[in-house]
Amino acid sequence: MPPLVQVLRRFPDPRLTGLGSGLFCVAAMLGVGLADRLLLDGSPGVYGVLFVLVSAVTAKWVRKADLVAAPVVVPLAFAVGALAIAKGSGGFGGQVMGLVTALSLNAGWLYCGTLVAGVIVTVRKVRLMARRAAARRAGDQQAPAPRRGGDGARGPRGAGGARPHRGAASSRTPGPRRRPA
Repeated sequence: MPPLVQVLRRFPDPRLTGLGSGLFCVAAMLGVGLADRLLLDGSPGVYGVLFVLVSAVTAKWVRKADLVAAPVVVPLAFAVGALAIAKGSGGFGGQVMGLVTALSLNAGWLYCGTLVAGVIVTVRKVRLMARRAAARRAGDQQAPAPRRGGDGARGPRGAGGARPHRGAASSRTPGPRRRPA
């Protein structure tokens, strides 16, 4: 086995809920934005590359039941982290204008990270559906054929005279129920 594969297998494989993946992504992007601001004076290229990486990790770590959450929280986390790299000047209005400018100038990174998260989640969902369908087919092949109540000679109640329960398959097709008069 190649050494790179061995290194990658040692990484954690957590499964985050929708809320957990959102919190992880927001915290990671806020940390990336603050570190970028302190170390590189808010370099949008570095922030964008790290955003795509965080997007991929978020999409990989989200639970199967919450797959739809990843492409939703990723753009929100981008905006939260962009607060740190936005170069606004004085006051609340200046900061908001700096954030809007940073978001509009870095929209390519935002779309790219969201697309990466969406593709990863879509592939995971398709594989999950294929696995479930294969398990269902394997289960259908191993299960015995259902017994049908009533073979004509003994009537609809079967051999013992007992009625089949509601979930059992019967020879009659279900129709509308009539109220007793």
